[in-house]
Amino acid sequence: MTASPVGVGARPDRAVLLAVTCLGQFMVLLDNTIVGAALPDMQHRLHTQLTGLQWIVDAYVLLVAMLLLSGGIFADRFGRRRVYLTGVVVFTVASVLCSLAPSVGWLIAGRALQGIGAAALSPASLALLAAAHPVPQERVKAIGLWAGFSGIGLAAGPVAGGVLTEAFGWPAIFLVNVPIGVVLLLVGLRHLDESRNPSAPAIDVPGTVLSVLAVGALTYGLIEGGARGWASPVILCSFAAAVILLAAFVTVEGRRPAPMLPLRLFRRRLFTVSNTAMAVVGFALMGSSFFFSQFFVYVQGSSILRAGLQTLPVSLTMVIASPYAGRLAARHGFRSVVTVGLALAGLGLLALGSVHADTGYGNVWWRLAVVGTGFALTLSPLTGAAIQAVSAEEGGLASGISGTTRQIGAVLGVAVLGAVVRTRQSGGASFEAGLDGAFVAAGAVTIATAVFTGLWLANSEPAERSAAPRRSTDPDAVTTPNNASKQTR
Repeated sequence: MTASPVGVGARPDRAVLLAVTCLGQFMVLLDNTIVGAALPDMQHRLHTQLTGLQWIVDAYVLLVAMLLLSGGIFADRFGRRRVYLTGVVVFTVASVLCSLAPSVGWLIAGRALQGIGAAALSPASLALLAAAHPVPQERVKAIGLWAGFSGIGLAAGPVAGGVLTEAFGWPAIFLVNVPIGVVLLLVGLRHLDESRNPSAPAIDVPGTVLSVLAVGALTYGLIEGGARGWASPVILCSFAAAVILLAAFVTVEGRRPAPMLPLRLFRRRLFTVSNTAMAVVGFALMGSSFFFSQFFVYVQGSSILRAGLQTLPVSLTMVIASPYAGRLAARHGFRSVVTVGLALAGLGLLALGSVHADTGYGNVWWRLAVVGTGFALTLSPLTGAAIQAVSAEEGGLASGISGTTRQIGAVLGVAVLGAVVRTRQSGGASFEAGLDGAFVAAGAVTIATAVFTGLWLANSEPAERSAAPRRSTDPDAVTTPNNASKQTR
């Protein structure tokens, strides 16, 4: 097949392309939530502690966070079909390796490889979809279906994870990706045409490497600090290395002509505040979700299957409420919707901090639903605010940065809230008390951010928009009719 220099070749049947791209993103988002349901079984069968579970989650999220922007650029430069199918192969092979992992170390390595595959697959799937629908109205519908179908994976994860783990054990949650990956590869090889953008920027290798190392060193210190001691030499060295590497990253990005992260964008208040809030959303949402199944299994004595069903209100309310967030933001402004959403989520997390072993589920589910609804109201408006803050040709970059900051927040959320639990336990508190502390900490940070956004997230005038914005490189962005048509080249 011959690649089109302008981005669209002889387009395949659009129904097939839509199915392939949606199913690929479904697989990635399913993996985001299905693992949480299996964590208690992993801990039991692999004989690991909380630290091991944190690495199982963060190894994946860290690689996705740091490679997401590069994945989108790779797809544009070297071929969207090629990068998409490569991502499918890597993700599928990694899933097999995860299922066969004999120890926590091997499982963590497999999860890291999964993250690399997801960072290639997700932005390339959206790039293929956008390139095949050059007419804005058609693109709006296609991306809406892509986002909606992908959201099903988010909601299905806890239930599928509970069923598979209860019936077959934790390896089954990874094996479920294999038939999906095989179908995607076979259909993609036959039906997807190649497209690329020859004017895409060069890959920022130094920036990518430094960002992975900096966040990785910080994550290591936060996760291992509770086990090794916060004053141990290796932990102090990891924090020092994180500071040095971050300083080197800022220096390199400031001097490169085409940096992965243009620091000048953060001179705009709307961009800086929206990304700060997005990092907190990732921090509180992923950090608290990490403990939901563990709470139901270890504190309330639920089975793994029942725990998966009990955590469903969070993802279900997010899927239901997300489509309305963009409309509300268009009517009432970013600041109002984001502030209300963060306040709701924070109050829900604080309420979870008072749930105990003898609390009936009728008094638990609504707290989870409040958390999910609150965070659903923030994701699309915060991405929209970041896009509005920049020029037209940088809209896709802004969306990608917004998704990256959320993923970085997620990495730190699992690490920091896990450290809260470990620190309380080391002081003699029970696991239940440690979870209460983690939920309260996440709620307090979220409410503080609600106040911050209420004061500073002004509905600023957008930057000069001289051309159509680039498509989003954020694989989890909720696209609304107001911005979907803008997110393509």
